[in-house]
Amino acid sequence: MIAFLGTGLMGSGFVSALLARGEAVTVWNRTISRTVPLAAEGARVATDPAAAVRGASRVHLSLLDDAAVDEVLDQLLPALEMGAVILDHSTTATQSTAARAQRLQKLGVKFLHAPVFMGPSNARDSTGSILVAGAQQIFDEVRPELERMTGTVRYLGARPDLAAAYKLFGNMMIMFIASGIADIFALARAVGIDPKDAVTVFADFNPASQVSGRGQRMANGEFSPAAFELIAARKDVRLMLDSAAAAGASLHVLPAIAERFDQIIAAGYGRDDLAAVAAEVP
Repeated sequence: MIAFLGTGLMGSGFVSALLARGEAVTVWNRTISRTVPLAAEGARVATDPAAAVRGASRVHLSLLDDAAVDEVLDQLLPALEMGAVILDHSTTATQSTAARAQRLQKLGVKFLHAPVFMGPSNARDSTGSILVAGAQQIFDEVRPELERMTGTVRYLGARPDLAAAYKLFGNMMIMFIASGIADIFALARAVGIDPKDAVTVFADFNPASQVSGRGQRMANGEFSPAAFELIAARKDVRLMLDSAAAAGASLHVLPAIAERFDQIIAAGYGRDDLAAVAAEVP
């Protein structure tokens, strides 16, 4: 039997997929109304975390934050079956994840942190990806089940906070992109272009190539030769800011980029590639 604690959008998607595969699943959620649709699909609903995990060989958590994870763990641990594996899909801090794993290891509890890159539809369709960190032996035990839950399972190693870190990296990229697009749309409106038209520019080139190209150079500290000099990039930033200001529009991300560019240029990297934005300067 599987226990799934936390049936928000992601948790509900996972549970629906498990039920569709014929698994016996007990669910618990702080807001009981969120379990009603899953009960209609065949899930057993528990009234508290301890009741949810009794008899379960695998326990999945999909909760909001570290505080929620620790609170639920405190409630379920007294009822946890010997040898059961806890898989935490929650997005949590690296330090607290490491401390949590150490605490559970001392208690003899099998634990893996397994955050995901997927939306609710991915959870239902078993696509997307799962990152996993924790003991290799525990991972090997549950790997087949994890592979049935997603398109890609990426095991990062025994260090328990690695998946937490990589999850934060990924979410940071998503947030940077969304925030940058918001500035692009603000500039588009400022110069009289509909955002729906502005976004079509990305059909002509793939910004994602920056990660494998310039991103790799940044990781290696390779800032020259320059393909796009930092001083030229800073000039373009000025043009963007001036164009927006002339129309009374506000950009929120670009001013911080301008400040960073000025700092790196002042440190002597002006003729280096834009990759020099990753330079470590005082």
